[in-house]
Amino acid sequence: MLAALKKPADAATLRADPHCGLVAIVGKPNVGKSTLLNALVGQKISITSRKAQTTRHRITGMRTRGNTQFVFVDTPGFQTLHNNALNRSLNKTVKGAVGDVDLVLFVVEAGSFTPADAKVLELLKGDAPVLLIANKFDNVHRRADIAPWLQSMQERHPFAEFVPMSAKNAKDIERLFDICGKYMPAQAWWYAADELTDRSEKFLASETVREKLFRLTGDELPYTSTIVIDKFEEEPPQKAGQKRLLRIAATIIVERDGHKAMIIGDKGERIKRIGTETRVDLERALDCKVFIELWVKVRSGWADDEARVRSFGYE
Repeated sequence: MLAALKKPADAATLRADPHCGLVAIVGKPNVGKSTLLNALVGQKISITSRKAQTTRHRITGMRTRGNTQFVFVDTPGFQTLHNNALNRSLNKTVKGAVGDVDLVLFVVEAGSFTPADAKVLELLKGDAPVLLIANKFDNVHRRADIAPWLQSMQERHPFAEFVPMSAKNAKDIERLFDICGKYMPAQAWWYAADELTDRSEKFLASETVREKLFRLTGDELPYTSTIVIDKFEEEPPQKAGQKRLLRIAATIIVERDGHKAMIIGDKGERIKRIGTETRVDLERALDCKVFIELWVKVRSGWADDEARVRSFGYE
C-alpha cells in the first residue's frame, strides 16, 4: 500500500452499518477520467496529461466518507485506433474492470458522443447501474443544446442518472458523492479509512516519470514510450526530524533512436527537467527526499511484442 498517501479519517466516520462498493470509471481516451479519480480521492494518484492514452493500468483509489467507503477504479481509455499488443492489453484491463462492480461512471464530454464513446458504451452490458457523467459541462456555451443531446443519450442506454459536472469543481464532486452513495451496498469496508490507493510507491514513481515525459514532449513522442524502474531503495532518516530518502533509477523505453534524442534534448536539458519535475512531485506526494536517475533505451517494436509488453508490467 502507498503508506504516505493517506488521510486522517473523517471525524464523522461511523463503523455502524458500513457501506462499501466498487465504482468503475470508464470512457474514451483523454476524456477526464484520471482527473475525476484524483478529485474523488482528494489527492493525485492517477497521472494526467493532454496526451490521449495516458492511463495504462487499472488504478484503484479509495475514499471513506461517513459510514460509506467508495472504491474507485480508473481504467485506460478504450483503444480503437491500433490493434497492437499494448492496446490489446489496455482493452483487456477495461473489460475486466466493468465486469463485477456496483456502479459504473461512464464519462463523456458534455454535448458530445463520438464513435470512440460508442465503443466504450458497448462494453456496459452488465447488471450494474450506469451514471452518465457529462464532464466539462462548464465548457458548454449553449445549454439549450443539452436537452436534445441528453434525449439521444437516453435512447442509447438506460442510464440510471444523468450528472452534468466538471471534475475540477469541488461542489460537483460533493454532489457526485451523494449520488454514488445511494448505490453502495451495505457491507464491511475493504480498506482502512485512511487509505487512498492500493498502488505502491514504486508504481507511483514510474507513473510520475511517464506523466512528465508526456507533458514535456507533447505530441512529438509516440504514446508507446514506457517506464521501467531499475532501482527503488529506501534509506531511513539518519537523524531525528529528517525525512527518509528514496533512491530511484528508471529507464525510459522508446522505439526509435530519434525518440531517444528527443527525450534527452539539447545538452540533456529535457531529461534533466523530466527528472527534476518528477522529484518535486514525488517529494510532495510521499513526504520524503528523492534522488532519481533517468536513462533512455531503444527497444524497437516492444509495443507489438506480447512477451515484452507483459515484462513491462502490463496485463
